[in-house]
Parts: sequence; structure tokens; C-alpha cells
Amino acid sequence: MNTAPIGIFDSGIGGTSIWKEIHAMLPNESTIYLADSKYAPYGEKTQKEILDLSVKNTEFLLSKGCKLIVVACNTATTNAIDYLREHYKVPFIGIEPAIKPAALNSKTGVVGVLATRGTLTSSLFTKTSALYAKDRKVIEQFGDGLVPLIENGQIESPEMDALLDRYLSPMIKANIDYLVLGCTHYPYLIPKLKKMLPESVSIIDSGLAVAKQTKTVLEKYSLLNLTSEKKSHLFYSNREVHVLKSLMNDYTDIADFSFLEF
Repeated sequence: MNTAPIGIFDSGIGGTSIWKEIHAMLPNESTIYLADSKYAPYGEKTQKEILDLSVKNTEFLLSKGCKLIVVACNTATTNAIDYLREHYKVPFIGIEPAIKPAALNSKTGVVGVLATRGTLTSSLFTKTSALYAKDRKVIEQFGDGLVPLIENGQIESPEMDALLDRYLSPMIKANIDYLVLGCTHYPYLIPKLKKMLPESVSIIDSGLAVAKQTKTVLEKYSLLNLTSEKKSHLFYSNREVHVLKSLMNDYTDIADFSFLEF
């Protein structure tokens, strides 16, 4: 199993932000990425719908021989990962908003969280926030409409600017000093967010932490690829792949992209 690929899935192209961190930390590993863009965003679906989609994605990746699966989606993690861990034998890595470091390091005592509706209303987020941010003011904001714009390649659009201005303005007025990104799509908005936020605001996402945890788990189960075999990186999408490829311009020489009826 050492040379088997790492599987990664998300409700679309956003999890490529996680893939990049994993690839940077574990360049010796092969990967298979599944973008379930046809059903994005997960954050607006019921828990049963999210669970069914997560099971479907997991079984696809297992059919390709993956040795570990990264659930590169906050909403799928909070709504489905316990079930996945109970019903499948491979290790699973989840992702959730990095509220802990933001709360612990905040100087103003005010932290903003931008995430999907499905993540912010989950019991896991509620528990984590209560545990680490009970002495902080946490401004939670549903990022409604952001994922579809990113999925359609409209990051640089008036619609995106209008949404971000609406979502960030209350946080800026409340004097946040940390903005937690609770969706793997949102790191692609960081250049735009930096222009709109005061310089005093730090932006946190979970990508590096997920990569570190992936390495730790591979080591724990002796699954690290220590061979010199050529690595493969396969990307599947059930929508047009051009937006996916545009986000991966720096890697198109090592990655293969395919449309999948899924």
C-alpha cells in the first residue's frame, strides 16, 4: 500500500488548495483528486445529502486503490467523517475551521469566521468554538454565493466584490484581528481579501495543518511512499475541467485532468 495514491475529495475545485499543501509537504506521494463540482456547494444541502455524496466520493476513491482519504471539505467533514471512519478501513483526514489558533492569538478579542452554512450550523463547529473561543467574540458569516462564483471562474467579478464587501464590513467594524476561512474554496480569495481587510487582520486557513496531519497519519500506519517510482497525480471533475485546470496552472506538467460522468 505504500505506493498507492492519497485520495482527496471536495465539493468542487476548492480542495485543490489542500492538495497543493499536501503535495508541497509530501512530494513523494501520488494523488487522486475528485472535484464533485456538479453538486457544489455542499453547505446548502441536508445532512443526508452530504453524507450520501461523501459515501459516493469515498467509494470512487477506494475503487482507485487509495490508501488514505482526505475529506478536503469543511461541510463534509463536519457532517460525514464520523460515519466514514466507522464504515471504511482506510484512514481519513478531516478539515474544520481553524478557530483555535485564531482565538488563542487574538489581541482584540474579536475573530471573524467566513464559512458555508453547513459548516457554521454543524455540531462540530459549535463544540470547537465553545471550547476554544468562549472568551472571544466570534462573528460568524455564511459565505452564501461565494462557492458558485469560484466554481464558475468568477473570482474577479463585480458580484464577488459585492458579496465580500457585504460579508466583511461588519467584521471590520467590530475590529476583528483574525479572519478564519472555513471553506477550502476560500483560500483562492486571499489576494482579494487582503486588499479589502486592514493590514492588522491575519487570515487563517487549514491547508498546512491538514498536510501535517496527513504526513503524521501516513507515518503512523507505515504508509509513506519511500520508493523512487514516478508519481502520478490524477484530477477528476464531473463538470467542465477548464476552471479546475486554471487553478492548477503551475502543475499541469505533472497532472492529468479528466471529465467524469459521476
